Amino acid sequence: MSSSARVPGGDRAWTALLDLFDLLARDAPAERFAQPASAARAAGASAAELAAIDEATRTALRIRRALGQHRRREAELTALFDTAGDLAALRDLDSVLRAIVHRAKLLLRTDVAYLSLNDERAGGTYMRVTDGSVSAAFQQLRLGMGEGLGGLVAQTARPYASGDYQNDPRFQHTVPIDSAVLEEGLRGILGVPLCQGPHVIGVLYAADRSRREFTPDEVALLSSLADHAAIAIDSARLMEETRAALVDLNAASRTIQEHSEEMRRTEEAHDRLTDLVLRGGDFTEVASDIGALLKGGTLIHDADGTELARVGTDPQDPPAQAVAASRASGRAVPLGGTWVCAVLAGPELLGSIALTGRADLGEADRRLFERASVVTALLLLLRRSVAEAENRVRGELLGDLLSGSGDTSGLTARARRLGVNLALPHSVFVAHGDPAPRQVVLNAATRGARTRKGLAGLHHDHIVLVVPTEDTGEDTSSCARALAAELTQAAGAPVTVGAAGPATGPAAVSQAHAGALRCLSALRALGHTGRGAALPDLGFLGILLGDDTDLPLYVRRTLGPVLDYDARRGSDLVQTLRVYFACGMSQSKAKDALHIHVNTVVQRLERIGRLLGSDWQTPERALELQLALRLHQISPEGEPGAAAD
Repeated sequence: MSSSARVPGGDRAWTALLDLFDLLARDAPAERFAQPASAARAAGASAAELAAIDEATRTALRIRRALGQHRRREAELTALFDTAGDLAALRDLDSVLRAIVHRAKLLLRTDVAYLSLNDERAGGTYMRVTDGSVSAAFQQLRLGMGEGLGGLVAQTARPYASGDYQNDPRFQHTVPIDSAVLEEGLRGILGVPLCQGPHVIGVLYAADRSRREFTPDEVALLSSLADHAAIAIDSARLMEETRAALVDLNAASRTIQEHSEEMRRTEEAHDRLTDLVLRGGDFTEVASDIGALLKGGTLIHDADGTELARVGTDPQDPPAQAVAASRASGRAVPLGGTWVCAVLAGPELLGSIALTGRADLGEADRRLFERASVVTALLLLLRRSVAEAENRVRGELLGDLLSGSGDTSGLTARARRLGVNLALPHSVFVAHGDPAPRQVVLNAATRGARTRKGLAGLHHDHIVLVVPTEDTGEDTSSCARALAAELTQAAGAPVTVGAAGPATGPAAVSQAHAGALRCLSALRALGHTGRGAALPDLGFLGILLGDDTDLPLYVRRTLGPVLDYDARRGSDLVQTLRVYFACGMSQSKAKDALHIHVNTVVQRLERIGRLLGSDWQTPERALELQLALRLHQISPEGEPGAAAD
C-alpha cells in the first residue's frame, strides 16, 4: 500500500514524512532518503512543501547516523566485556588470542586481523595468530625490529597506522614484507603494541584490503584489546613457569607456592573486578575491592583530576608527575609511600588510581594493581559512553521543554525517567559567559544541574538550567547567585545568570525561560556582569520586565514625541536626555559629557520640554523618563552598547 493511499487528501509533505519514517524503520541506505523529495517534486509539490520535506530528510539522516553510532558503540562495549569474560575463565592461551584477533576484526570491521609476538633471541617479531588471511607466506612472516609497520611498533612501543602501506614512505620496506603484504592484498594497516610493563612483547593488527584511514577512537579500541591480550599472555607464562617448577619439588617448592598464590590472587582479583564491572558496579565499589585485595587505601581520579571514588584514605590530588611517569612506563610507580598507576585506553589517558599505605608493594601485588587499572579503564569507557547518551537525551528533553513542543504528559513522563519531577516547582536559569569558553561553562552547568537533580544544556545558543528550588530550601534568587559564583569559578571568567520562576509544569517552565532571558538581557545592559539575579531583584525594572507588562507601549507612551522627533530630523535628543539625567540634571556637566556648548544643551532641553510638556523635570516625570530610557536602552530597538554611559 503506497504512502499516498494511506494519507487522506494526498498531502505530499505528510506522505514524504511517512516514507522517511518507513525508511528509518527499515534501516534503508542513506541514498534512498532522497527518494521522497524526488517523488514530491515530480508530483508538483509547492516550494513550501519541498522545503519542509528537505528539512525532514536532513533530520531523518541525522537520526539514522545517530542510531548507527549507538549500534556501533554497543557492539564495541559488548566485545570488550566478552573479552574480559574470556580472560576471567582463561585456560588456553591460543584460544583466547584467536578470540581477541577475531573480535578485533569484527569490532573494527576490517578484512584481516592478526597478532605477532616478539622473539627476544632472534631479535624480531613473528606471526602468531591470523583471522581472514589467505596467504601462507603472510601467515609465516617474520619482521626484524624496525622493519615495516609492525617492526616499527615493536621497536618504539607506539601505535602506527597507514592508509596505504605499500606507498607509505614512513616505514622501512623490505622485499619479504612487501611481497607478503602484496600477496595478501593489504593496504590500510593499524598496529598497536602488546606491552607488559615497559616491555613490548608483540603487536596486534587490523588491516583492510582497500585504502583506509583509522580514527583515534579505533586506535584506542584496538589498544584496549591489546591490553587484554598482554594480560592473557602474562597469565599463561606464569602458569608455564609454575609447571616448570613442579619438575623439582624439593628445590622449587617455595617458588611454586609463591606462583600459585600469585595466580590464585590474580585470577580471583580479575574475576572479582571484571564481574563487578559487568554487574554495573560504580567507582566506589571498584576502589573498595582494590583496597581490600591490596590492603590499602584507594583513590580514583578522572583525566581532569576530579575525584571519582575514595576508600580508606584522605583526599588528595593526583600527582601529575607520577601519573606522567606511569603513563610513559606502563607500570605503577611509587611516590612518597603512595603507588600511582595511570588508567589508559591505548595512548589515551582516562584517569589514575592511587594506593596508599603500601610503601613495600611487592612485584605480585604491583602487577595486580596494574591489572586493576585495566578494569578501571573499561568502567571509565562504559561510563563515558553512557554519559554521552544520557546527555543527548537530557538535551533533547530540555529543548522540547523550553520550546513548548510535545504534549505535557509526555514531557512529564520523559523527565520522570531521567529523575526530574516536573510536578515540583522549578526555576529556569540562563547563563552567559563571554569571554569564558562556552564548553567550559556548559560542562560546569551540567555538573551543577545534576547536583541539583535538574537539567542543563544548550538552547538557541544559550546555556540553560532547569532545577528545583523551593523543595531544596534555595529560592530562585539565591540559587542564581550561587550558580553565577560556581560557573565563574569554573570558567575563570565572569558568568552572568538571569533567572525566573519558580514554575510548575512544562508550560510554566517554558514561560519562565522567556523571563530568565529578559532578566539576563537586563543584567548585561545594566553592567552587572558576573552576577546572578531574578527579575524581582531588579526592583521596578524587574517588575516592568515581567510577563504582564507591555514594555514597548510603556516606552512609546513616555518617550514617543522625542523618539518621533529624532526619527524625522535625524537628531539625538534621546541621547541628550540620557546624558542629562546621568549628570544629575546639570547642564554644565552635560555639555562636557556631550562635548557641545552649553547653549546647545539649553536649546535641546527646551526642545525636549516642548515635546514632553513643561512638567518633564518634576520628580515623578523624571523617574518615568529615566525608567523609559533604561528600557529603551535594553530593548532590541535601543542601544545595548550604551549601558556604561
